Amino acid sequence: MTLENAITRLNYKQHVLEPGHVWLAGAGPGDPGLLTLDVLSALAQADALVHDALVSPEIVAVAEQAEKFFVGKRGGRLSIPQGDINALLVRLAREGRKVVRLKGGHPFVFGRGAEEALVLTRENIPWRVLSGITSAFGGLSSAGIPATMRGVNGAIILATGFAAVSDDRPDWAALARTGQPIVIYMGLTHMAETVTELLRGGLSTDTPAAFVENASTPEERTVTATLGTLVATAEREKVVSPALIVVGGIVSLRAELIGRK
Repeated sequence: MTLENAITRLNYKQHVLEPGHVWLAGAGPGDPGLLTLDVLSALAQADALVHDALVSPEIVAVAEQAEKFFVGKRGGRLSIPQGDINALLVRLAREGRKVVRLKGGHPFVFGRGAEEALVLTRENIPWRVLSGITSAFGGLSSAGIPATMRGVNGAIILATGFAAVSDDRPDWAALARTGQPIVIYMGLTHMAETVTELLRGGLSTDTPAAFVENASTPEERTVTATLGTLVATAEREKVVSPALIVVGGIVSLRAELIGRK
């Protein structure tokens, strides 16, 4: 059976992207195979594509008919303020454009999608959210690390490590005391402080840990360590963004699952 026939058998009903509407779409962690049919449909209909840095060029190219607006944010680099992105979405919608706001991963998981949705709501602009596979789950699967495993963990924590001091900075010591694995987005900049707080919360220096760099793309690399060696390993292996940090017993399963350490 061909892919086209398989999609036909799904009886998939394509939603219509109307002029003046904004769809907040998740592109997944990078592999085009992880796109949903809804997101693929949106890309085919858009005449304005507002996209992030972490969306792969292959996915951006699907919307060949759309005018492209790059608004990527990368830690430590000059980037477009969120307020300007919000204003751009409002302007494009009021011009009657068919707007797709495309983000890596899932737009409502550390993607500021909810902030943009609130602005659109307050401006009376119709919007939809199109789910994407969040980078944590897509990245873990690609790296051979299970998100959950009976006898290992009964929960998994997704946290942002970007903020050094802010109202939404996680209480790392409290998270450590749960004993559950933690997947940290945007965690390289303040990694040393995060590790110190996780150890203060009771995690052992021997707790398995890993970096998943460029998850699900041809450039993906997984580097394993322990919580105690995490910072030194990042420096030695020259780990760079985008990289997930995974801390917990699920990491130790990787070696057996993929047949190498």
